[in-house]
Amino acid sequence: MRLNDLDERIVHALAEDARRSYADIGSEVGLSAPAVKRRVDRLRAEGAITGFTVRVDPAAMGWETEGFIEIYCRHNTSPDDIRRGLERYPEVVSASTFTGDSEALVQVLASDISHFDRVL
Repeated sequence: MRLNDLDERIVHALAEDARRSYADIGSEVGLSAPAVKRRVDRLRAEGAITGFTVRVDPAAMGWETEGFIEIYCRHNTSPDDIRRGLERYPEVVSASTFTGDSEALVQVLASDISHFDRVL
């Protein structure tokens, strides 16, 4: 699915703050609140919007130590397999696959080195 200009503007507004009201978004994009809701519902049903999330300051959770881990796999491991292996760790804030010797680079936030070691 390819978004049109109006849908993109709605998605950008939601990306800035997913808790914005449909009326607030509508006033920004020139639609009524019900029209925005219908578009958001359609975008969700078609899979363009896959969910809503919250961003938390890591320091609020006591996670002030940042580290990076390179992952080396023994066999040909897909990015989906790597993702599934990492998703049980809330401390993992990003993971990227790339070419080279290692399969992935993982960014981890933890409260201290001991916590980081437990995640590792």
